Amino acid sequence: TKVTKEAVIYHNTMSEIKQIQKGDKLPDVDVQIFENDDAKTVKTSELFGKGTVVIIGVPGAYTPICTRDHCPSFIAGAKKLQEKKVDLVACISVNDVWVMNAWGEYMKTGQHVKMVADTAGLFGKATGMWKEYSAAILGGRTKRFALIVKEGVVTHVAVDDEGVATTSAEGVLPYL
Repeated sequence: TKVTKEAVIYHNTMSEIKQIQKGDKLPDVDVQIFENDDAKTVKTSELFGKGTVVIIGVPGAYTPICTRDHCPSFIAGAKKLQEKKVDLVACISVNDVWVMNAWGEYMKTGQHVKMVADTAGLFGKATGMWKEYSAAILGGRTKRFALIVKEGVVTHVAVDDEGVATTSAEGVLPYL
């Protein structure tokens, strides 16, 4: 296998990106949402910049843990999150907006979780929440994470390499 100059630059660049931390301002990049039966590109500052937002990152739509445990915990915990004054829960993944919309319909997220497509991985890379899942044949994806953001500033960061102990709704609630 030939290693290209571009691959080395990409690897070195990705290894230098620091994971977002408490107190950091959320990066402003383009993501996609499904609105009025169509794809819409929005800036993360527009979507996540006001109020209290919980952003959950998942490696992929329809993947087992994401579909069975992670996202559903926020649907089930919607009332508790509202009581804690959460304005928006958003699920972001490196999938296209059509897949994210269909997955949201499949899980019946309704008004509880906004499905967000990070199609090019810009958000995952800019936050340092990026992982190469080559062994699992997924390629580059977001890590399984949860961020609490207040007025565009990160107030809590959680990452789970396995399971959803710290990134589920129950794992996030104590930090709101």
